[in-house]
Amino acid sequence: MQARLKKTLSPLCLVLVCVWLGGCITTTEGGFTEEASPSKALDKRVALARQYIGEGNWEAAKRNLQLAEDIDATNPQVYEAFALVYQSTGEYELAEDNFKKAISLDKNFSRCRNNYAAFLYSQQRYQEAEEQLDYVVKDTLYSGRPNAFVNLGLCRLKLFDTQGAEEAFVRAIAMDRTNPVALYELARIRYEAQDYATANKYYGTYRTVVRKQSAAGLLLGIQLAKADGDRDSEASYALALRNLYPKSAEYQAYKRTVKK
Repeated sequence: MQARLKKTLSPLCLVLVCVWLGGCITTTEGGFTEEASPSKALDKRVALARQYIGEGNWEAAKRNLQLAEDIDATNPQVYEAFALVYQSTGEYELAEDNFKKAISLDKNFSRCRNNYAAFLYSQQRYQEAEEQLDYVVKDTLYSGRPNAFVNLGLCRLKLFDTQGAEEAFVRAIAMDRTNPVALYELARIRYEAQDYATANKYYGTYRTVVRKQSAAGLLLGIQLAKADGDRDSEASYALALRNLYPKSAEYQAYKRTVKK
């Protein structure tokens, strides 16, 4: 379960790096060259840093962020990007310091709080991650709010708050009916509650939105088919699990149930 949640949050959560490149730092008009405004230069440096983060070029990212910091040492986006670099290079204390600095400069910086929550989750600090996400999901203008609810649900599962997790996943589905993580987790929660009809409904939708089921998804399909007495579907899912994920923990778990 822990490995599965780690995998699902890791897309929770790890940040999608935005790449938006404008023109050069200087602009040319009518034969005259003028320096761009400091704010545009800063935006350019942060954008370049994010591009380098996406490429895994940490030193180039840090160089651009240092230049951005020289322009404006109070810009929270600079420190959020620094945090992502340090998190990626395993310098976790520096990463946390920079996340905290960014948030102290802008308490309403929801993207940064979401990324900080992902960092805390990766450190198994689930309660602190939940606290950050509680802020994020209240920001009704944040474009990543559906995924923030998914992340909140995953944190609550780690904290053994199944009811709270289900509530968060339901909120995520209300905003994004095709979110595969929320659909899978809701199907799993309802299966464990022996509410097989609702579990099958969520699982059926989950199957339609994923191109290829995970090992965990196939195992859940086996379990639901078995609960319904649908031997054909059970055999079909089992065959897919064996063929696609023969070395997975889920397939080993399935084999143990067959031996019984």
